[in-house]
Amino acid sequence: MLWRPLVLAAAAIAPSVDAAATLRFSCSQLVVDRLDPLVNPGMNPSPHLHQVVGGNAFNTTMDPAVHDLPTTATCTSCTPVEDFSNYWTATLFFRARNGTFKRVNTFGNELGFTSAKGGQTVYYLSSGKVTAFKPGFRMTVGDPTFRTAAQLNAKYKYMDFTCLASSMTRGGQTLNFPTSTCAAGIMVSIRFPTCWDGKNTDSPDHQSHVAYPNGNACPSTHPVVVPQVFYETYWDTRPFNDKNIWPTDGSQPFVWSFGDNTGYGIHGDYVFGWKGDALQRAMDNNCNSDLFANQINCPTLQVQSLDQANQCTIKPEVNENLDGWLTELPGGMPIM
Repeated sequence: MLWRPLVLAAAAIAPSVDAAATLRFSCSQLVVDRLDPLVNPGMNPSPHLHQVVGGNAFNTTMDPAVHDLPTTATCTSCTPVEDFSNYWTATLFFRARNGTFKRVNTFGNELGFTSAKGGQTVYYLSSGKVTAFKPGFRMTVGDPTFRTAAQLNAKYKYMDFTCLASSMTRGGQTLNFPTSTCAAGIMVSIRFPTCWDGKNTDSPDHQSHVAYPNGNACPSTHPVVVPQVFYETYWDTRPFNDKNIWPTDGSQPFVWSFGDNTGYGIHGDYVFGWKGDALQRAMDNNCNSDLFANQINCPTLQVQSLDQANQCTIKPEVNENLDGWLTELPGGMPIM
C-alpha cells in the first residue's frame, strides 16, 4: 500500500525520466521536550511541546555555525546510520470530558516497524534527478495559527490525518482531526515542499527559501529540485476510544500541544544532518525500501537495526510533568 505517498510525490516533485527513489525508514523517539531550536532558538523552555527524532546532537539552538550535526552527534534514532538529521512535530493530547489532558504516545509504524519505540516514519522521495540538501539546511512547513481548511489549502499541500481502521488503511484522509474513534490509531502525514532557491539554507520564516512546484515545474525563483521529505507519525489514540470520556456533545477530543483542537495548525520542522554525500548517493542510486521489513535496498547506505535505533535517546532539558492526567497543556498553552 505504498502507492499513496508515491502518487503524491509525483505530484509534488518536478518529473523526470531519469530515476525514482523511495527511501523509507523508521526513526524511533529521541526525546519529547518543550524546545524548538528553529522557531524559538535559545529559548528554554519554548512555548509548546514537541516530539523529536534523529541524531542526539539536538539542542536548544541548533546553530549551524557551532553544531555540525554529523560530527557532533554520536548516535541516531533513525535506521540509516549516516542520518543525524532532526525531524520534529508538535505533540498530541487527549482532552477528557472533565477537562484534563493526557499525552498521546507515538508508536512504531505497523507496516514494517512495529518494534520501534515510537517516533515516526521518514521518507525521502524523488521522481527524477534531485539535489540533496546542503549542510546547515533547515525548513518548516505548516502554520500553527491556522484554524480553517481554507487557510491550510491556500498555502500548503499534502498534510493530513488518516483515521486507521487497521494498519493497512490508506485513503479517507482529512485536513482536520478525525471526528470518530479510530480503531488502529491516527496517522498524521506531513510533506515538505520540493523546490529550493539554490542559495539559502534557511530564511527568516524558515519557509521562503523553498516552494511547491507550479504544475509540473519548479518556479523560476526556486529552480532546484530537492527530495521530498515526508513524515508519517502514528499516534496511539486507541486507549481513548471510549466515548464515555469524550466531550458530552460528542465533539472530537484531541488537541495539539500548541492549543489547536481543529488540526489545521498541523506543522513540522526539519534540520538536515546527513553525513557527507550519503543522501545524494542514496538519491542517485534510486534507493528504495521494503514495505514490511526494516530493510533499505541501498548498498550505498549503512543501516542499523530497530533495536539499535531505539537505544539512541536524550534526556529532556525541560523538567516538567508530561505523564498522567494534567490540568493544562505544558506551558499553559490555551486552546484557541
